[in-house]
This record gives sequence, C-alpha cells and structure tokens, in this order.
Amino acid sequence: WGPAFSEDHCRHALAEAGLSSQRLTDAALIKRMSDELANGRLVFWFQDRMEWGPRALGNRSLLADPRREDMRELINAKVKFREPFRPFAPAVLEERAADYFETAGPSPFMQFTHRVRPSAKGLLPAVTHVDGTARIQTVDRRSNPKFRALLEAFGNKTGVPVLLNTSFNVQEPIVCTPEEAIQCFLRTQVDWLVLGNLLVGRPNSRNA
Repeated sequence: WGPAFSEDHCRHALAEAGLSSQRLTDAALIKRMSDELANGRLVFWFQDRMEWGPRALGNRSLLADPRREDMRELINAKVKFREPFRPFAPAVLEERAADYFETAGPSPFMQFTHRVRPSAKGLLPAVTHVDGTARIQTVDRRSNPKFRALLEAFGNKTGVPVLLNTSFNVQEPIVCTPEEAIQCFLRTQVDWLVLGNLLVGRPNSRNA
C-alpha cells in the first residue's frame, strides 16, 4: 500500500552507486534465492509497493534461514547491531502455519505472538523466542505472490516453508526507495540485494 518504484529507477540508482546487477525471470530468481537462503546466505528483498505499517511483510525485508541456531547472532553481527535478546519473526505459508505454531487462523500483518509447537522448536531456533513464542506472518495465495513463491520454493527444498523475515533497515526507519535500499546494503555484510528482478551481489566478492 506504500510507494512503488520502476525497474528503470532501480537500474539508475544502482548505476549511480557503481553497482552492477543481473536481471532474472521470476522463476530463476525464486530458484536462485531459495538455494542461497538454504545455504545460510542473507538476502535483502525489495519488491513492489512498500509496506504500510511497522512490520516488514515481504516487500522491504531481510530474509534468512530460520533453521540455523546461529542465525540470530549472524544477523546481529552483520546487519542489525542490536541487543541479542530481541527476537526475529517468521513468515510461513498460511495453510502450513498450524504445523509449526499454535494459531487459530491467519495472521497476515505479523501483529500477534503464538506459541511454537514443541515439535517445531528444534526446527525453527532462529525465530523462536526464549519464552517459546513467535510473532508470525502468514502468507496467503493472493496478497504477495512473489514472496509466496519464495516461501514455497524454500519449503520444497528444505521441508520447512518458513523464512526469518525482519525489516530492511539498520537502526533507521524501514527503507522505502531503491537509493535507501542500496545505501543500507552497502553498510552491511548482507550477501544479496534483490530489487524487483534485479539481483545484486556484494561489490568485490564472489557474489558480484
């Protein structure tokens, strides 16, 4: 429901920052990023219209593998620089949420905490808070098709259709424009920046 930016705008912002990009189809992008996430990489995910509200919901998000015990510490070291006790939240396919969380229905805006099922705590250490809860976002088939497709691909690869989803920012308001996204990317050690269908690796690295 917030502002959107064209691919030309994104390309111009990248050129101004001296960064190159590779344009991928939706299918190729989803495949590539699900593989990277499953391999422990961090991904800044910038898509379409900005979220309106306090939570990243898959359009201005930092995404990561929730199965890794060390992911919280990794994100705090490379990106967020915040207190280690503060939890990160999971995004999950709406129809699979009850497999992992004690929830009575959809929670599309990441507003409410739910208990993580005992059987899932070992599967989702990076998004399970110390009290055994998680503030979940359920993703349906209509509201965000590309983010939904990424969750499905990650689930097909790992067996867990859940991603750690936190806001695209570093001690600042959530990014809005491509320029803000690029500046934030360059200040961190996140492996990949995705602007729409443009894939950007770290400068002077194997990803670039």
